Amino acid sequence: MKPEHHQVAGRSVLLWRTDRPWLAISSAVHGGGIGERAWVLNATVPSDYERDDPGDDVVELAAACGLTEPGTGMLTALDVRQEVTVTDQGVTVTATTGIGAHPTWAAGDETLAWLPGTINVVGWFPVRLTPAALVNAVATAAEAKAQALVEGGVPGTGTPTDAMILLCPTTGPAEAYGGPRSVYGARLARAVHAAVRAGLRTSPMTWSTHHGAD
Repeated sequence: MKPEHHQVAGRSVLLWRTDRPWLAISSAVHGGGIGERAWVLNATVPSDYERDDPGDDVVELAAACGLTEPGTGMLTALDVRQEVTVTDQGVTVTATTGIGAHPTWAAGDETLAWLPGTINVVGWFPVRLTPAALVNAVATAAEAKAQALVEGGVPGTGTPTDAMILLCPTTGPAEAYGGPRSVYGARLARAVHAAVRAGLRTSPMTWSTHHGAD
């Protein structure tokens, strides 16, 4: 499923509207956790963003778009018009790859204040996954993202504020596995990897742009 592009209060917004609720697993600032969601939102914030209620910010943007059903949304300092969407055999992934000047290693010991960046990933499965398979798929997508960053010369596995939303239908036979060698996990991994790699080449706010990695 590809996103709609909107301008809301002068901000770029990616929006996915569904005709029925989908089962989502989300680490977003609004609508996180596991549950049924009817919309997904990914919005740009300014580089000097200072709100301490990002979840409420998402709610306000959703209301401005006329969204009233339960949904989930996230934010990034990247202009989300730089999104990259990749489909691999029915699994569709949209990534906004904002690295900023300070990528970080997941197991690093540095303490960083909030800085502009954030890699956001939204993935859609054509079939239902069990809750355990969805959790497994989050790990698969995170591994694929980290692989793309390392291959792209980024000295880190992401940013401190990366977020992810994965969605699947609520009905039909359920896939039990979401790992990188499962049928749909492998498709997710390839799509995430390709989208993030492409985002590193096209985004104006990436480590590759500022520091010369290719």
